[in-house]
Amino acid sequence: MGHLKQKNLITTRERLRDQVAHALRAALISGELRPGEIYSAPGLAEDFGISATPVREAMLDLAREGLVEPVRNKGFRVTEVNERDLDQYTEIRALIEIPMIGRITRTAAREELEVLRPGAEEIVRAARDHDLIAYLEADRRFHLSLLALSGNNRLVETVGDLRKRSRLYGLTALAERDQLTPSAEEHIELLDLMLSGDATAAEECMARHLGHVRSLWATS
Repeated sequence: MGHLKQKNLITTRERLRDQVAHALRAALISGELRPGEIYSAPGLAEDFGISATPVREAMLDLAREGLVEPVRNKGFRVTEVNERDLDQYTEIRALIEIPMIGRITRTAAREELEVLRPGAEEIVRAARDHDLIAYLEADRRFHLSLLALSGNNRLVETVGDLRKRSRLYGLTALAERDQLTPSAEEHIELLDLMLSGDATAAEECMARHLGHVRSLWATS
């Protein structure tokens, strides 16, 4: 019985840690936590109304993702992503995702692709509602679920990591100006092209989409 109780406590603690990590990522995206600034676990914990331990653990998770970096005796500094970083992340994603989209178009069953349509529509809906957090979460799920059809789990993990490292700072203004909607609608266009079996056009759409996303980063 002692072991089961311990397991339950760990599970609860891990859930809190995950919730805090999610909230911190949202704060990074919205610009509440600013690049270059240092934040302490106790200070953030006070904002959340919880103890510092799960906040510190969540920040360590973010550090492993490259989102923050520990600063001895001070806390964690939000890492800054420069134009060179964004260009390199986009280049790597293009090398992986564009040809993979063509391959998946040629090999995936229609049913496997069609099941992703609600996710593509959710991205558009979130963009129109100016819900940036929902937009990015739905976007992440769509792209990684699509890539998962390749059957290559390591590839999905790699792209997932690249997406985290190239997170979008302060895009609230873009959402408010409806500049995210055209990019959101490209997900439905991509899916329709893949369902039509046009691998070349799907690859071209994916290339255009990545370029569109990169341009949004440049104007944020």
